[in-house]
Amino acid sequence: MTQPRRDPLRPGQESVWDYPRPPALRACTLPIEVHLGGSIVCRTTTSWQVLETSHPPTYYLPRESFADGVLRAGKGSSFCEWKGAARYLDLVVGERTAPGAAWFYPQPSAGYQALVGHVALYAGATDGCFVDGERVLPQPGGFYGGWITAAVAGPFKGEPGSRGW
Repeated sequence: MTQPRRDPLRPGQESVWDYPRPPALRACTLPIEVHLGGSIVCRTTTSWQVLETSHPPTYYLPRESFADGVLRAGKGSSFCEWKGAARYLDLVVGERTAPGAAWFYPQPSAGYQALVGHVALYAGATDGCFVDGERVLPQPGGFYGGWITAAVAGPFKGEPGSRGW
């Protein structure tokens, strides 16, 4: 299948079509906040971005940057051909639970060991995720965990018609 037509780049943007396959890890020092149930449940300035062709960055946040008790073992698991076996977590604040909203790799595959002790989450399962003060949009498609900001141009895997990318 052929690659879709790239969205035009605006100043300061990078195209997700320039990201590699297999995915790359990139350290990120931008401030990140995650909101749920009226609280800030995570705040950090150190994270990892996973950059994969056609996907907006997926942010992996240090587990210790989450408020106490927010991360709870969830149901389910999945397997990434690059990163290995993932386990899911629920996000819990008071009476509010976002089931399966986050995941982590307890023993990631070679090349992705930096993800140990880090958690990624679905932005759409929260009240809001913010990168450098900008509210992110969740990657479309339901399964993917990328965060769309003004810094990236698509089109993005998960949009209608992208199944074969």
